[in-house]
Amino acid sequence: MGLLYLGTPLTWDEAKQYADHVREHGITQFLNTWDRVKNRCGDELLWGDEVEYMVVTFDAEEKNAKLSLRQTEILAKLSQVVGDLTDDDTPASMTVPTFHPEYGRYMLESTPGSPYTGSIPDLLSVETNMHYRRTLARRHLKANEIPFTFTSFPRLGTHGVFTEPHFSSDDAKSSHSLFLPEEITNPHARFPTLTANIRSRRGSKVAINLPIFIDDRTPRPFVDPTIPWQRSIYPEDSEAKNGAALIDHIYMDAMGFGMGCCCLQLTFQSCNVDEARRMYDALIPVGPIMLALTAASPAWRGYLADVDCRWNVIAGSVDDRTPEERGLKPSKDNYIIPKSRYDSVDLYIANDWTNKPEYNDAPVPYNEGIFERLRNHGLDDMLAKHIAHLFIRDPVVIFSETINQDDTTSNDHFENIQSTNWQTLRFKPPPPNSSIGWRVEFRSMEVQMTDFENAAFAVFIVLLSRAILAFNLNFYIPISKVDENMARAQRRDAARSGRFYFRKNVLPPGHTTPTSSSPSCSGTCSPAEGAPMKEKLLRNCFPPIPRPSYVEDGPIDNEYEEMTVEEIFTGKGSKFPGLLGVVEAYIGTLDVDEGDKLQISKYLDLVRRRAIGSLQTPATWIRNFVRSHPSYKRDSVVSQEINYDLMIAVDEIERGVRRVPELLPEDYMPTNGYRSKPHSP
Repeated sequence: MGLLYLGTPLTWDEAKQYADHVREHGITQFLNTWDRVKNRCGDELLWGDEVEYMVVTFDAEEKNAKLSLRQTEILAKLSQVVGDLTDDDTPASMTVPTFHPEYGRYMLESTPGSPYTGSIPDLLSVETNMHYRRTLARRHLKANEIPFTFTSFPRLGTHGVFTEPHFSSDDAKSSHSLFLPEEITNPHARFPTLTANIRSRRGSKVAINLPIFIDDRTPRPFVDPTIPWQRSIYPEDSEAKNGAALIDHIYMDAMGFGMGCCCLQLTFQSCNVDEARRMYDALIPVGPIMLALTAASPAWRGYLADVDCRWNVIAGSVDDRTPEERGLKPSKDNYIIPKSRYDSVDLYIANDWTNKPEYNDAPVPYNEGIFERLRNHGLDDMLAKHIAHLFIRDPVVIFSETINQDDTTSNDHFENIQSTNWQTLRFKPPPPNSSIGWRVEFRSMEVQMTDFENAAFAVFIVLLSRAILAFNLNFYIPISKVDENMARAQRRDAARSGRFYFRKNVLPPGHTTPTSSSPSCSGTCSPAEGAPMKEKLLRNCFPPIPRPSYVEDGPIDNEYEEMTVEEIFTGKGSKFPGLLGVVEAYIGTLDVDEGDKLQISKYLDLVRRRAIGSLQTPATWIRNFVRSHPSYKRDSVVSQEINYDLMIAVDEIERGVRRVPELLPEDYMPTNGYRSKPHSP
């Protein structure tokens, strides 16, 4: 969740005076990094996951599941515990994990203690690692507290008691929310300042409206009776009744509704900057599809919504655009920013012949002065426009102590803006004075209820990323179609009933099957009789294919079509083997023993069964649980009792106590993990 300084944060009126200063020095810092590492090459695959938890406390007497606001205490305890651990105290082949604060005071973020490598044992240790982190956190909570990997808490912001301890929203001094108390937010100065400054820059509270799920007895029209329409404490209190709260929608008015969600994110180190750019582009069209497949958030502020995903809630929760930038009021230069600073990617950036100009077909404002500065420094148009587009945003949190920095050793001004552009992917330059290389972060997925599911999707994405490079796959479709897919991905039951734009032929020209452009083996390959050498590691540094002497360039519209999720994953026609097809072809290039293959197949089978609809998404399962609960009145309301029973059920599912064959494989059990046998050198 960005940089956590200790210092004095500036209000928006103070901070905006330094916006150009931060942008100017942020670009200087980026260019210093660029000069230092633009030619860096040969970095091996290192990767990691970020898993976010919400801590829930259970009151059995009141039948109330509430968010525990003990983040500070919990992290202090975990920090002490983790600090006392050694690698000898952790499961085999693991390092001591790390835990981090997040926006919500009920949230924890965990990462592996060190990156995974490209080894098969590391790939198959992910579930073990996730399980260990969950177990470690749970061991140091109160007896009635449980850490959940759960995307959105269904009763966040309801009328009544939904946190422990309980606080009133009347004192929400940073958000001015009608629903969320100040104490919901991490107390570190960055978070309430970010909340207040987004509201101040925008000129109003954020306004998030999700369509309500219309059930048999849902009032029509639906006018939310739980909104305190007549409250008059803050200047923005009248916004709800003046049109911010839409009829037939669930209205939310604070950053906490979005940034209080949990997700699963993955970061990969690339061989060099060009490979990172290729990987970034290739995963852009995959982002919406994975959002649909991991959909896990159908309930908001005590109601069932007619959507299954978190994305638009978070996008709305940090939308700091002014009315002029949103096109709601005329401006002098008619300067409109089409999206929130949290949204889908706007530009492909690979400097590659497969990246046609027509694919970047959406309007993308960019800072022309910064663009020219970057071009004059030697950056190509595409990367220069990407950075200049990020830098149309203002820095919304500035600490007085960090205004003046040494641009040769710091990248904090650059990261101030880079890290508050929250998109489906993030292109990440190496930090100063670090051994870390160029990286790509994949950010669209919703977190799943179990470590098995989260590991399955992590394993799938890392294998897909290698297949993309090894086979020189081309997933390009116009950015406008990616945007359309993002909207479709959030619809109810999108994974089963939705259709998405996807490229018809992903293989290089002249290829009818995936064929590896294998890197130099350097001792990491093994021979097979009458077959190509097989890799022992998931690798970087696959060479791109040069442009053929003749390429038949037809209309862009002929390159893609609408497909079901099943078709995208399992294939359609002779030229599209499907995402699972290319992953399985890539596994065929690896030196993997049968036991490891069987474990990988269990993960891929979960992905396949989600894609073909024989397993439900978490969102569908949650919605069905609510609607089949004995106390549900078919009025779209997720009551305190229903929420309590839901969270009990999710905990039982994670622990393997409750069997849910409609959601998980019948043989699912939480495990300390599969043990792969290390390859002999």
